[in-house]
Amino acid sequence: MKFDFDRIIERRGTNSLKYDFARERGKREDVLPLWVADMDFQTAPPILERLEEVVHHGIFGYSEAKEDYFRALAGWYQNHFDWEVKRSWLLKTPGVVFAIAMAIRAFTEEGDAVLLQQPVYYPFSETILDNHRKLVNNPLKLENGHYEIDFNDFERKIAENHVKLFLLCSPHNPVGRVWKEWELRKLGEICLRYGVLVVSDEIHADFTYGNNKHLVFASLSPEIADITITCTAPSKTFNLAGLQTSNIFISNRERKHKFKAQIAAAGYSQLNTMGLAACQAAYEGGEEWLEQLKVYLKGNLDFTREFLKARLPEIKLIEPEGTYLIWLDFRTLGLTEEELEDLIVNRARLWLDSGAIFGKDGEGFERINIACPRATLERALTQLELAIKEKE
Repeated sequence: MKFDFDRIIERRGTNSLKYDFARERGKREDVLPLWVADMDFQTAPPILERLEEVVHHGIFGYSEAKEDYFRALAGWYQNHFDWEVKRSWLLKTPGVVFAIAMAIRAFTEEGDAVLLQQPVYYPFSETILDNHRKLVNNPLKLENGHYEIDFNDFERKIAENHVKLFLLCSPHNPVGRVWKEWELRKLGEICLRYGVLVVSDEIHADFTYGNNKHLVFASLSPEIADITITCTAPSKTFNLAGLQTSNIFISNRERKHKFKAQIAAAGYSQLNTMGLAACQAAYEGGEEWLEQLKVYLKGNLDFTREFLKARLPEIKLIEPEGTYLIWLDFRTLGLTEEELEDLIVNRARLWLDSGAIFGKDGEGFERINIACPRATLERALTQLELAIKEKE
């Protein structure tokens, strides 16, 4: 490979949330972290080069994006997802979770029902509850090692609770589903029927495996686009989370105005100067790096699958169709949540994301971030193996 993803880069001592805050987060100091969704790889060289230019200029005043920034975004989504966007749809926020909060505030009132599909990215539920909305769960069904949508329950929950807003996670974090076109269309048809708006978090869109292909929800039809707030960012794709730049697309003019008004009410205006520069550079010059990264991540997934099969058959891999976050089923161990946490943290000396934080439907599972050098991944799985064997 042109890019060395095997290189281990020391992240401790850099104020890394992933590596430097174990004690503050209630973990032991010597844990190996494979939790939060950032990668242990340096970002693409064209991004580093652009950031170096900005640094050497030495002035970090207020910045805004011009036409070339939008062209970079539009080109990426046209080429990768066959989705044609217009500049008039674009709003920028410091993160997708911030955008979700703005959408909840813009399109619902306190006490209104907001629907999600657990186990799902835990800030979804936090943002609903923190804004004093009613959380309605349409739990995903695990059938033969594969998660499916319960459409009857989805429609019933919407009707019974007068749901105003649906938070769609696509591709799904943490279960790794890349939704098929028919699934997305069926969700869209139900939401149109009941007048439900959709916030579609598509931050993991660039990571799919095999024949799975991400479809932008808003691209399915003009009618679906009209009810959709599409949330995108370069942060997961190019390891830029700390630069806090997200691009939100809203084609309905009235809804865009309401959303923009909430951003203004929050006191937010221009994005991070470095984030804007990095985002544009990523979409202009990061494709070669990303293609090689995806090959490496596929290798990490294959390694994990074979390791579990050969050495930890009691731990079941939920086969991911997308994302670099894999979902492991520990339920055959018969442990309580407290016992599983003790096994992971104190015996295996790992810092993973407990499935319980993704909702009750995630209990007994763990989410592992495989976007790391293979030696790090092997070390983590070996520590897990030893801990389980010792417990036996």
